[in-house]
Amino acid sequence: MLGELFYWIFNMSLIASFMGCLVLLLRQIKAVPRRISVFLWLVPFLRMCVPFGIGSRLSLMSLLARYTTRTVTVWQPADPISFSFMNVMMGANEYFPITYKVQLLEPLFRTAGVIWIIVTLAILLALGILYAATCREIRDARRLEGNVYLSEKVSGPAVYGIIRPRIVLPAVMEGQDLTYILQHERTHIRRADNLWRLLGFFAAALHWFNPLSWIFLKAFLGDLELACDERAAAAYGEAERKAYARTLLACAEQKSVFASAFGGAKVRTRIENVLSYRKMTGAAAAAFALLTAAVIWVMITNAG
Repeated sequence: MLGELFYWIFNMSLIASFMGCLVLLLRQIKAVPRRISVFLWLVPFLRMCVPFGIGSRLSLMSLLARYTTRTVTVWQPADPISFSFMNVMMGANEYFPITYKVQLLEPLFRTAGVIWIIVTLAILLALGILYAATCREIRDARRLEGNVYLSEKVSGPAVYGIIRPRIVLPAVMEGQDLTYILQHERTHIRRADNLWRLLGFFAAALHWFNPLSWIFLKAFLGDLELACDERAAAAYGEAERKAYARTLLACAEQKSVFASAFGGAKVRTRIENVLSYRKMTGAAAAAFALLTAAVIWVMITNAG
């Protein structure tokens, strides 16, 4: 059972790796706002976590299926609609249950499946313990206003929690001008970024054996911050964006695994992004959104 499960996980990881590399290339297009292009990360995430997909003639997988993959239909409710797996390895003759083409593959995947589930559970347990420890550190934070708290145990501002998120600031910030910091953190809350962070870590843990999954996670977390900066900067004029950038620089050292922090990695890139921000017209925003949706559809669907 574990061997068959890992066979499909491994296939999903191969496809997700290809799609994730395409996302890494597409995100280099500077003309597309990061608050829109960040949604492209849905493609490798769903490829990592959902084993089947809808068939489409417009799918990128239709092109690849001519050479390197095989479509395994699992349900076809109507002639133009089907749900299928994409089998990149093509190492089996039958799939329910799996009958391997080479007998050696069965014990190989059975052993790999046991190792995979043990390490996956260990990583998830470690992340759970780290999350609990993080929550315990800020348990004694005192309320400043609303959902904003002060704590002696944090080094920079960040949002903690998902269901009832709290903005936790270092106690030394009491009495300072918090306008830009709170705008940023409240944008994180509106965008549910902590939930997306959690899902990203889950996908990486599920595919821990694939080094690209950790590269994708790092890039995704960076894009979340850039997208949040763009959304927050939309409320400001040029002078205020410069002040926002100076605040970013002052909080540059803050990093947190489970919290959406104001400072953090790639601060220089974030500052440049904020200072070069240009507001889009409604038509341009709609055009970028439609283009992104079309790209996602082409990449997320299976061969039809």
